[in-house]
Order: sequence, then structure tokens, then C-alpha cells
Amino acid sequence: MNKKIIVFSTILLGLVVCSCNKTNQHNGNSNSTAKTISEQENADVTQVKNSAAQIYAKQQVPVLCYHRISEGNKSEYTVSPATFTAHVKILADSGYHSISPAQLYDYLVYNKPLPPKPFMISFDDSRIEHSAIAAPILEKYGFRGVFFIMTITYNKKNYMTKDEIAQLAKAGHTVGMHSWDHTMTTKYKEAADWQKQVVEPKKKLEAIVCKPVDYWAYPNGVFDHKSAVELSKYFKLSFILTSKRDSIVPLQTVRRMIVPEWTAQGMLKSMKRTFGK
Repeated sequence: MNKKIIVFSTILLGLVVCSCNKTNQHNGNSNSTAKTISEQENADVTQVKNSAAQIYAKQQVPVLCYHRISEGNKSEYTVSPATFTAHVKILADSGYHSISPAQLYDYLVYNKPLPPKPFMISFDDSRIEHSAIAAPILEKYGFRGVFFIMTITYNKKNYMTKDEIAQLAKAGHTVGMHSWDHTMTTKYKEAADWQKQVVEPKKKLEAIVCKPVDYWAYPNGVFDHKSAVELSKYFKLSFILTSKRDSIVPLQTVRRMIVPEWTAQGMLKSMKRTFGK
């Protein structure tokens, strides 16, 4: 009897893994990925979608962007672990609620409600401290983050391993794309560039997290209209920094704010000033 249970469990596990692999293989293909986004949109035809103008006019949700979290590295892209903890604590104490990109998309496109005082917290470049320091702190306060992965860094020193990236997704965080090697989209001139920087890395990242990767952060926050339009084939939302959004493709130019080594009160004031809430 025990042998039958073991055999059945093994078969069931194999089917789950196989199903995940097949889904990721389908989403990773350039044409099939674009088709998947289109199919998702067609499935929502019964819902009234906002126009680009309506999306552009909606109140922006604060989106914070962190890079390095470490001691002794003084740059605008680095905060200490103590400072990061203080930032997260003041957000929690002030009644803010972290939201996912999926929630933001539904708010922008379908006017779905958000929790009181929504914000999003994101991380670029796949640093090891994102999983070792940031994620546990966020989880302590009931928050979840968005981790944009530069896939050339897999398993390299000071960067996350594939297993650590997968664990972020399992813990309820969102895993997004940040290109293969941080080359700006404005430099993608040929189909081969998109294949190298977007299509293939997206396919491999989806295989790691076992779910679609629908969100992108522009390397250096730099974009142009042409690249924003092209990214709409692959991603529901793409994130810039504090430059002006594109009113024609607002879903592909969602603003974020880089957070440096500010006091907690200074961060909160800057966030309110930048996003108006």
C-alpha cells in the first residue's frame, strides 16, 4: 500500500514539473510570448479597458527603486541595511500597503480598487542583498517587493543564484526583467538585439520562477517611444525612472523614484512630493 502511495506521489510531482516546463517553453518563444499577451487581452474583452489617455491621467502610485543595500559604499544607488529597515518601518507605521505590478495593472487598465495608501517597492540588478536582506525585512512588515533581474548575473559573486530568485517568487514577491546585460533599449537596433536582451532572457527567467514574467525595468531608466511600443509585445508594464512618461504608451512608462541614503522622514517626504501622495 505504501509503495502505491509513493509511486502515485512521484507521478503527480512529475506531472506538475512537466506542466510548468511546458508553460515556460511556450511563453519563452518570441512569437508565442507576444501571442500570450494578446490572448490575455482578448480574454478580457468583456471588461471595459481604459484608453491610453485615461491611463495617463490616473493618479500615479508611488514606486520606489533600490539598488545596493550595503555598508560603506557611498553612492546615490546605495543605502545601508539600517536605513533600508527604517524606510520600510516608516512606510508600515504610516499605514502604507505594498501592491504588486499585477494590482497596479488592474488599477490602471480596469479601475480596480487598491488598498489604502498603496505603494510599490522595487529592486534592480539582482544583488545578493535583495534576497538576503531586503526580502526578509519586507516580509517582517507584511510587504512584498518587485525584483528586476539582470540575467547575465546568474550565480555570480555578489549576485543572486537561480535558486534564490526562485525562492523570491515562491515567497509571494514578483520577479521581473531588467535585460540580459543592462544594455539600454534605445540601443536595440536589430531583431537579434531584442532576442538577446529580452526574448531569450525572459524565457530562461520564466523557467526559473515557473510563471510568466510580465514586467520590465528599463536599464538606467532610459527609453524612447519606439522601444516602449516594442516592449508592449512582451510585458504588461514597463518601468522608467523619474523622466517624463509617454502619453501614447503609458503602461510601458510607469515612473519610479530612486531612493538613496535618506532618513526615513526624508524618503517619505520625497515620495509624497514626487508622486503627490
